[in-house]
Amino acid sequence: MNNLSFEYPAWFLILCATAGFVVAFVLYFREQQFREQPRGLIWGMGILRWLGYSLLAALLLSPLLRYVDRDQQEPVVVLAQDVSESVGMEIDTTEYRAQWTALRDALAEKYQVVEYTFGQSFRTDGDLQFTDKRTNLDAVLTEISDVYGTQNLGAVVLATDGIYNEGTNPAYRDLQIKAPIYTVGLGDTSQRRDLLVRRVFHNKIAYLDDRFSIQVDVSARGATGSSTRLTVSRVGEGGKVLFSENISIQGDDFFTTKEVVLTADRPGVQRYRIALTGIADEVSTANNRRDIFVDVLDARQKILVLADAPHPDLSAFKQALATGKNNEVEVAYAGKFSGKVGDYDLVILHQLPSAKNPVAGLLMQLGTNKTPTLFVMGERAPAAAFNAAQDLITYRGTAGASGNEVGGRLVAGFNLFTLSDELKQSINSYPPLTAPFGEFTPGPGATQLLQQRIGRVDTEFPLVTIGESRGVRTGVIAASGLWQWRLFDFLENGTHERFDELISQLSQYLTVQEDKRRFRVNLAENIFDENEPVRLDAELYNSNYELINDAEATVTITGDDGREFEFAFTRTSNAYTLDAGILPVGNYRFRARTNTGNEDLTYDGRFSVQAVEVERYALEADHGLLRQLSERYGGELIFPAQLVDLPARLEAAGTVKPILLDTVNTRSVIHLKWIFFVLLTLYAAEWFMRRYFGGY
Repeated sequence: MNNLSFEYPAWFLILCATAGFVVAFVLYFREQQFREQPRGLIWGMGILRWLGYSLLAALLLSPLLRYVDRDQQEPVVVLAQDVSESVGMEIDTTEYRAQWTALRDALAEKYQVVEYTFGQSFRTDGDLQFTDKRTNLDAVLTEISDVYGTQNLGAVVLATDGIYNEGTNPAYRDLQIKAPIYTVGLGDTSQRRDLLVRRVFHNKIAYLDDRFSIQVDVSARGATGSSTRLTVSRVGEGGKVLFSENISIQGDDFFTTKEVVLTADRPGVQRYRIALTGIADEVSTANNRRDIFVDVLDARQKILVLADAPHPDLSAFKQALATGKNNEVEVAYAGKFSGKVGDYDLVILHQLPSAKNPVAGLLMQLGTNKTPTLFVMGERAPAAAFNAAQDLITYRGTAGASGNEVGGRLVAGFNLFTLSDELKQSINSYPPLTAPFGEFTPGPGATQLLQQRIGRVDTEFPLVTIGESRGVRTGVIAASGLWQWRLFDFLENGTHERFDELISQLSQYLTVQEDKRRFRVNLAENIFDENEPVRLDAELYNSNYELINDAEATVTITGDDGREFEFAFTRTSNAYTLDAGILPVGNYRFRARTNTGNEDLTYDGRFSVQAVEVERYALEADHGLLRQLSERYGGELIFPAQLVDLPARLEAAGTVKPILLDTVNTRSVIHLKWIFFVLLTLYAAEWFMRRYFGGY
């Protein structure tokens, strides 16, 4: 529909017409030169002049042309099909595919059909394979809400068994779906005789030689009077059983929880199988077992406390360090020690070096092996030997002088590790230690934890200092007598926790070693799901420890059965990455290789792929959820046999219909090209007539 409007009152058109008439009248009826011309010619030229001037004057009123564009938005019908394993186990997939395809084709004749498949994720490919390991109902409905909530959505057809194991309950979500949801109930809602391992709770990480707990939830339906046997075995050792227990099933809806305690007796990712022996006539035995993976870390630290002579501090160190379950603490004396310091993760030198035991050879071994070292100074520490052994602090003392009694005070701003508030408050009240008499100066790489307080005077002399000395993490306690702190802690607080925390934090800092390997492979996780691609990232450094990726990098992944998978890393901006795809369930080891031109570099590692079987543990369809969802959005619950009638139901409901959209557009008439040609024609015709008949 078109109409014309003006920015000025419409009656101004009368003025425009009058102005055009006056011009034409004066020119053709008042001028003497046209009186001899035929009367019809004069009237023709006058009318042309009148029309041209009137139209030109009307254009000065800025006329606007309003017109309406009408578009028709076709209705959209969304088909969403659950393709998880639980659906595939409960229906005749061949027959159902034919029913679903027939529905799609019938709806596509009248409507715009958009098809989704969903399980652990949603897709638009419409491939009905029923292999997804998880189901997320909320994700696909949220996608439909976000994409089609503001469009002409006529209906949503959601075909599922109502079982979801990821995401939230969609029945309680406020989705922006303004169309009826027709749910198609798949699966069987009846409770059938079944025994299953419902859930398994366990730590994903355990430490070598520690005991860890596995909590197993066992349930059974319709199996009163039966019995089963719960076993836990390590996969890969011929099914060696580590734990077993008989369970008697009492009641039609039976549930019990069993706790299994195992010992982490070997490092690496261990695969354990929790299994129940089957009972007669159960609907499925696939849910009678579960496999779990536990990453057993060999985090044991071998710590050597090497002393110049017997001292109460030795026992204090040993007991404090022994609170860490993964610490192996050994006490020895310099004059009798015959081991190798390179076999230890941390060496504590108590009052060493000394005048009696300079231990020059041992200090050389420590430097060669890059072994972290904690020095505890005695009151008669030889300055020259001590300064030569490390460079965190410089000590200038007087030979033969007696020791100083010093307390400790926390250095503000220390942030290499965290101390509890209780320990911070206790340090100020601890009894004094015995430090060598002299001056102490911290080195450039030193970080002070505690400084010396002599009497009531706070000094700048370091008491506890840590840092890196000659490329190795090193610590210096510039005093002895720490046993008094541990004893005082117990007297004041009834425990040794605060003192033990101080020694533990020191040892942890010193034993954490930076990875200096020039070729490294990183995994986001050590345990992948079977439906999750295995991704590896690699980094290569040159001699200056700058990231490079000029060389080609490859990796060989080997499974438990000896099968090898060869891959080449893809270069990123300055590193490498690899998507190895989805691998079968099992334990894997890998070796990555690269060559920098003059050096071969390798990196070895391990990971595991675990089975995802959550779809096998709940087989009873939840049609109540589907009915609730349909009622909330104005649809209804139907079943596969009724799919053939669904197009007729939608047409009868009248909700799936096109929408007419009218768009009002406004355009200035002066922008219309034909107006120009009309004016040109009028003025050209008048000019020609005047010229031809001698008007010029």
